[in-house]
Amino acid sequence: MRAVLTRVTEASVRVGGETVGAIGAGLLVLLGVARDDDERDARTIAEKILGLRIWNDENGKMNRDIHESGGALLLVSQFTLLGDARSGKRPSFITAAPGEQARNLYEYVGSLLERAALRVAYGRFGETMAVESINDGPVTLLLDSKRLF
Repeated sequence: MRAVLTRVTEASVRVGGETVGAIGAGLLVLLGVARDDDERDARTIAEKILGLRIWNDENGKMNRDIHESGGALLLVSQFTLLGDARSGKRPSFITAAPGEQARNLYEYVGSLLERAALRVAYGRFGETMAVESINDGPVTLLLDSKRLF
């Protein structure tokens, strides 16, 4: 499972002109699910998101997590994070999970974050979405549940 996390002052997702998810300050998380991912990968990603200390404390050091920042989270499914563009000009997506598996694990990550008392807004799985964000910092991190990077 791969995720791109961006600290934001606000972010939103539109589908067909309708806003389906929006947050103020917090994290925009783009999440890609691989064929070999399971609930352990989902828990790994959720725990990492919840524990990352990427907000400044009173001394200006990145020392606060999302709960301490009071932020929310916008979770958006993005299978293209599993794209392999190492050869040729067209990326291969053969390592991306099929729809039902990906949806189930995407929703499971969201439920884990919600259970941790985090306000979570969502994109719409499987839809073409317009994602807008105002990056804060900017602070952007890459996560991989298999620790490939």
